[in-house]
Amino acid sequence: MVSYIWAFLIGIGIIYSLISGNINVLNESILTNANEALDLILNLLPTIVLWTGILKIAEESGLLAKFANLLSPILEKLFPDVPKNNKALGYISSNIAANMLGLGSAATPAGLKAMNELQKINPQKDTATTPMITFLILNTAGVTLIPTTILALRVAYKSVTPGEIILPAIIATTCSSIAGLTLDYFIRKRKKNGNNI
Repeated sequence: MVSYIWAFLIGIGIIYSLISGNINVLNESILTNANEALDLILNLLPTIVLWTGILKIAEESGLLAKFANLLSPILEKLFPDVPKNNKALGYISSNIAANMLGLGSAATPAGLKAMNELQKINPQKDTATTPMITFLILNTAGVTLIPTTILALRVAYKSVTPGEIILPAIIATTCSSIAGLTLDYFIRKRKKNGNNI
């Protein structure tokens, strides 16, 4: 669906530039933006590779497993329907750790594996379960302690103080996590009491 939206927007832009007689602006924009996109990727790549490597080392050394054990009392309360030693909880912990480091791209594989494990214990394969919805909220609105990708972008675009985003990011993501999980809790409680939403 998103690819259709992008194709539509690009098509509208091309048609408008042809109608308005700005074809030279379109050509110039295509050439310069492609170059800027490549520069941005090359600037972001070292940071993402570094933190993805650190995350892999943490996984191989068992640090993520310890982090999962540390989070297990919280995860058991957030995911009461998931069996205690299910692999999904480990993947959810990995996803949380990557998101806390601001590594959305590194968090994605763990998130997909977590959803796959949650799907295995799903009695209705065509409907998302409560743990799946809770995990989606936690993944989307998760607390970010070090917004690595944003910091890399700010450094790439020559920000004078790239680190000033850290405290606002922590505050914003903490508030969004609390709001999302609170809403999820009340909806879950209401469903359990038999009320439809």
